[in-house]
Amino acid sequence: MNLQKVPFWLRWLVPVVLVVTWLGIAGIGGPTFGRLDEVSSNDQASFLPAGAEATEAGDWQAKFRDSEEIPAVVIVENDAAFTPAQLGEAAQLKADIEALKLGSAVVGPIPSEDGKAVQFIVPMASSDELRESVQLLRDTVQPGAPDGMRAYVTGPAGLTADLVNAFGGIDGILLLVALGAVFVILLLVYRSVVLPLAVLFTSVFALCAAILLVFGMAKLGWIQLNGQSQGILSILVIGAATDYALLFVARFREALTHTTNRTQAVITAWKASFEPILASGATVIIALLCLLFSDLNSNKALGPVAAAGILCSLFAALTLLPALMALLGRAAFWPFRPKLLPDDEREPEILTGLEGQKGLWRGIGTIVSKRPRVVWVASVLVLLVASVGVLQLKANGVPQTDVILSQSDAVDGQDALARHFDAGSGSPAVVVASQGAAQQVLDKVKASDGIGDAYLLAEGSVPITGAPGTPAEPAVRDGKVLINATLNSAADSIEAEEAVKSLRVAVREVDAGALVGGVTATALDTNTTAQRDLVVIIPIVLVVILFILMLLLRSVVAPVLLVLSVVLSYGAAMGVSAWVFNGIFGFSGADATVPLFGFVFLVALGVDYNIFLMSRVREESLKHGTRPGILRGLAVTGGVITSAGVVLAATFAALGVIPIMFLVQLAFIVAFGVLLDTVLVRSLLVPALAYDIGSKIWWPGKLGREPSAASLGPREEEEAPVGR
Repeated sequence: MNLQKVPFWLRWLVPVVLVVTWLGIAGIGGPTFGRLDEVSSNDQASFLPAGAEATEAGDWQAKFRDSEEIPAVVIVENDAAFTPAQLGEAAQLKADIEALKLGSAVVGPIPSEDGKAVQFIVPMASSDELRESVQLLRDTVQPGAPDGMRAYVTGPAGLTADLVNAFGGIDGILLLVALGAVFVILLLVYRSVVLPLAVLFTSVFALCAAILLVFGMAKLGWIQLNGQSQGILSILVIGAATDYALLFVARFREALTHTTNRTQAVITAWKASFEPILASGATVIIALLCLLFSDLNSNKALGPVAAAGILCSLFAALTLLPALMALLGRAAFWPFRPKLLPDDEREPEILTGLEGQKGLWRGIGTIVSKRPRVVWVASVLVLLVASVGVLQLKANGVPQTDVILSQSDAVDGQDALARHFDAGSGSPAVVVASQGAAQQVLDKVKASDGIGDAYLLAEGSVPITGAPGTPAEPAVRDGKVLINATLNSAADSIEAEEAVKSLRVAVREVDAGALVGGVTATALDTNTTAQRDLVVIIPIVLVVILFILMLLLRSVVAPVLLVLSVVLSYGAAMGVSAWVFNGIFGFSGADATVPLFGFVFLVALGVDYNIFLMSRVREESLKHGTRPGILRGLAVTGGVITSAGVVLAATFAALGVIPIMFLVQLAFIVAFGVLLDTVLVRSLLVPALAYDIGSKIWWPGKLGREPSAASLGPREEEEAPVGR
């Protein structure tokens, strides 16, 4: 087709309309980025397990409140025992706190047994201004503490505020780091300025569309957005959109070596890349939506949020980028524009892939073809050895004070609280019991191991402070009473969780319907639910991915082997991560949701690269036979898939700039896992295994049933050249 014969509407009008449409989406979605806080919540409810005992107990506890308040704990610490004069100064601090009017009545000062500290329980309104309220409290009590003493604001309110502060970098720093890393990598890959900018525009516009979609769904109450899912959304969209763009650009560049018609080149590239990009996007979207089967609110929230991001990445890569390439043509690759090759040179150029990587991928193909069994067996052994580290992974949750990796006044305050008071004060275990069994349950609670003190909530007292009110008739709501129990251990410790387990057994001996909730119970139930989710969701994701691969490759054997390869790669990534977390970073453990999130991202994204590889291998196998097709597919896709893997690893590594342990761990797991999958699994293991099996890899499809249909015989296949 000559350029002059291409209709005007196809050559200019359609691309311009698509670009203008995306500019409009970005114009609306971009400013919405700064409004995500309006529909985002980082309070405990956004992470609670939906059907857990602690959640049900929390619902009952809310019935005893006159308002939605959470406690801040102010602790004033001294190196020596307080003198009477100093106690008077500390008492004056109460008036300063009450003057702030942050919530209901302040409890305190409560002196410690060693006389070196006092604490105040400050109920605070649970609202969007909680972070500002906590900062106001800190600005009041820290300068107002008696001379030579240290004041901290901690407790649930203080920890929540510091967690929100830690997520504060998501809106700006994270995005800048990710985009900067992608831009540098694309400059090195393409040695062009225009093309990296076009790819980045595609990624950023996809993110704008995703933000607009997610904002709308959250505003309508369809999804629950939190800082965790917000950060992952940005990284996932940039990484996925860039990966899809790289695949399209590779086919576009290849097409430009066959024609001078940029519109025809775009159409050819679009037809060639549509199926693998669509299959890849669908795989990740469906895998992410499997998180809806989770019983953790945080997991359920991430599923549709991230799936919406992938959907927008998919549309941007298949509409906006082709439109930009149609307008730019060869100029997109300036100053190294692809040249039209003579007919007798086009096939070798197709076989060698990206410029500068001819020797590398020809060498890898030679190794794979000469010693396929040695290559794949050695690769499997390396992955199995790395997987042994999984036994060292401590993914049973971490103390809340370890979640924030940056300096935190609340964490320092928890340490001071543990030095002078019952470590669980300010965050009591909450027991909901029947009114008729109130006294028997209270006796059981007091006698339970790990409990320092317990009391029935009285009418008119505050149910969240952990401090008893004036003796009166117990508060009763719908035939239930509430008991506050102070734990001897820090509320976020393993010892406290064991105490809650024992407490649940004890209270049910006298009241079968009794519920135990509170901060510690929530952490315990979250960990238990996360482990249950791992067992339930992993098989669902694997079945979904296997089904999509079967449809794409028209085979059973190849999809099964591909799924097994990414599962083995996941095990190796988790094993190495466990060694790094324990031995290098010195983390106390890992969040219980880390293995599941790592699995979903690594398996879904790892299959992406196998889709890119094997869809091209199948295309080449139909023309040249299975074994030559494997070598040709490896040579053509090697550079683009490696580049895509490096880009995705770099974008996920950017999550490490947010000082939250979960995000740092997820950043390392996915970044390392993607590189491992790209360098070892997709470059060596999968091609070598497929080459060793031969045409049977396509069983029961046509390629597997009819080896004679290949253009090369078995002996000729093995001797087929790689590249030039």
